Amino acid sequence: MTAILCSAAGGYNNLIAYLAARLILFTLAVGPVSFSLRVARFYTALLDRVLPRLRRVAMRNLELAGFPIAQREIIADGVFRSIARLLVAFARLPRMNRDNIGEWIRYEGLQYFQQAKKQGRGILFATAHLGNWELSAFAHGMLTEPMNIVVRPLDNPRIDALVEKRRQLSGNRIISKREAARAILRVLQKNEAVGVLIDQNTSEAEGVFVDFFGTAACANSGFVKLAARSGAAVIPGFALWDGRERRYVLRFYPPVPLSGDVLKDTQRLHAVLEAVIRQYPDQWLWIHRRWKTRPEGEKALY
Repeated sequence: MTAILCSAAGGYNNLIAYLAARLILFTLAVGPVSFSLRVARFYTALLDRVLPRLRRVAMRNLELAGFPIAQREIIADGVFRSIARLLVAFARLPRMNRDNIGEWIRYEGLQYFQQAKKQGRGILFATAHLGNWELSAFAHGMLTEPMNIVVRPLDNPRIDALVEKRRQLSGNRIISKREAARAILRVLQKNEAVGVLIDQNTSEAEGVFVDFFGTAACANSGFVKLAARSGAAVIPGFALWDGRERRYVLRFYPPVPLSGDVLKDTQRLHAVLEAVIRQYPDQWLWIHRRWKTRPEGEKALY
């Protein structure tokens, strides 16, 4: 979400980018939701036009993932529609409450979280840039209990402050990625939940290579190391758009059993993630260069 706001705001100086982001959010927060969705689709279509590299990356990723040529443009178009829905929801977070949030999202699989809470060792939510990751954390904080979310601070401090304020509206707490390990272990000891995005490319120094859609991808290994050290339950969870209901479903999946083997556990998590993305391919952020880091000796894929 934060990267999208920055891209949509443009490559200006910090103040102008911040004002542009405020304007975007304001125009998406007023009037009927149906109208805001049309405006958001205009913004994402403009983003697609102004930054053509995003679609190029998406098409390359879809090729690497083995999707047929006929499906790639359709999925890429869906990605920009998914971003539009996410932007509208993010713009309207300040107007959501326990009385109306059901119009935006509902639970499925909440029992997995409740069972893990009874074990008393904390919960690590393995989530991704899939569906509406901003609304999922916000809704859980409002409907069940506040949680902790790990984020990387933005380079633009004004937009960073704007986004962080909205992320904490339902009581959630921010953990900076720069100090994540110790902070995560502290809150897990209190039997709290922590949401971590596990789907982004990382450096070889911080990760291990796993099979992801048939191509080696470097995945951060810190998540499974923290899970092994803390004994926390690992629950995959995503807010997925349901076109029939016209709202999101915050779906928790069964806890993923970990063995303590970093490579095997990271692979197991990404196998779950891949399976869900295959079900909802147009809701994953294919515009990210997921396969950028390569094993030694391999040529660049972008």
